[in-house]
Amino acid sequence: MEISVEQMMQIENNGHRMGFLKKFMMENAGAIAVKRLAEKFDTLESKNVLIFVGLGNNGGDGLVMARHLAGYASKVIVVLLGTPDKIKTEESKWNWSLLEKMPSVKLISGMNVNLDFTPDIIVDGILGTGISGEIREPYASAIKYINDSNCFKIAVDIPSGVNPDNGETANIFVQSDMTVTFHKMKRGMPKRRDLCGEIFVEKIGIPPESEEGVL
Repeated sequence: MEISVEQMMQIENNGHRMGFLKKFMMENAGAIAVKRLAEKFDTLESKNVLIFVGLGNNGGDGLVMARHLAGYASKVIVVLLGTPDKIKTEESKWNWSLLEKMPSVKLISGMNVNLDFTPDIIVDGILGTGISGEIREPYASAIKYINDSNCFKIAVDIPSGVNPDNGETANIFVQSDMTVTFHKMKRGMPKRRDLCGEIFVEKIGIPPESEEGVL
């Protein structure tokens, strides 16, 4: 069954009200995405991973991934597309503050991407399902950087720039090799396998009761 972004938001809110906090959803989402990467590669040890994160919860999933990848001994650089004080949600702020205590993960704010490595893997945690209207800077430059890079690309929830409800694309959009989406398939995704790559729909612990009155 495919669902809309609005339905997904209602389901998440219902689960949160039941006590299954969004912080846990984010943790499980980031963990399962890294698990999929671990299955794809023989080893994640010493892999150069570049994670682009936006200021919302999609970015938060990317921040969780950074911590898990560090646990796999990957070399991780996180590029926050904005400044830490502009991070929008409590869950994402919490995950950012955790990474600030981890010298094993390099944190960069803004689009000043002077990397001391060539990435083996890029994570798109920029916009996710939160797309609306034209994509501006610094997001546009980040998406261009991703598409110009010759490496494996994984999108969190949906490639940035792709509308999850209908599959339409913005002025610029990520072309990924793999997309890990959560709870249920979003409506627009099956139409855009050309941009999503291999799609995995993963459960992140949201109680089925959260769907009551929504689906």
